[in-house]
Amino acid sequence: MSQAKVDRYKEEKANRKKTMKKAKIMHTFYSLCGAAICIVVLGWIGYSAYGYFHSEETKTTARTEVNVDALNDYLGTLQTEDSAQ
Repeated sequence: MSQAKVDRYKEEKANRKKTMKKAKIMHTFYSLCGAAICIVVLGWIGYSAYGYFHSEETKTTARTEVNVDALNDYLGTLQTEDSAQ
């Protein structure tokens, strides 16, 4: 090996702990950022799904009115056993 390679190897060996610590910190940072992004995306999907399904309930709820006047008139004209005697 040339003297330059030997010097570079000794320098890397001397700074190995510092380099490993920096790499570990960067790995942790990237992992936390990735986890935060995943949480945000899942929260957004959940919020959107809740909004979609909740608004769907209000859209499908319809008020229906039935006119039962004819049925009431018919039932009023029927005689019961008590009124027939």
